[in-house]
Amino acid sequence: MPDMLVRLYALPDGRASRLGPDVTIRRAMAPERRIVVAWIEERFGVLWAGEAEAAFSSTPTRIHIALRNGELAGFACHDVTALGFFGPTGVDEAMRGRGLGEALLLESLSAMRAAGYAYAIIGGVGPAEFYARAVGAVEIADSTPGIYADMLAPDGTGT
Repeated sequence: MPDMLVRLYALPDGRASRLGPDVTIRRAMAPERRIVVAWIEERFGVLWAGEAEAAFSSTPTRIHIALRNGELAGFACHDVTALGFFGPTGVDEAMRGRGLGEALLLESLSAMRAAGYAYAIIGGVGPAEFYARAVGAVEIADSTPGIYADMLAPDGTGT
């Protein structure tokens, strides 16, 4: 899966307002660490949970969460595996298709822009069409396998 590049200075306006009054997108707080990381591990695996752990190691945290009616529904991290990188990000399967992923993406990328970045890299992209449409991301040539090469698999063996 290739990496993609996003021009943070050209982000579209936020679209969180269309999510409705029952949805909140915000930074996760340190006391929520165990709850959020456990939720991520249960739904997305140990590797993404490890990256989420790293997102809690700075102040402010580098992880945004989506809450629907006060319950965790999605997350987005940035600056965890490498500075300038967005991800991982995920939305609970039952909540997909409602705009949460796009809202989390925009909130996280906006935080990167506010921190002084002009560009962000989305590493090891799955849904390239989504990122191209949502934020104008473009594929970085020859970026596979990228930074994740030679990473340990969840069973502790090499990939």
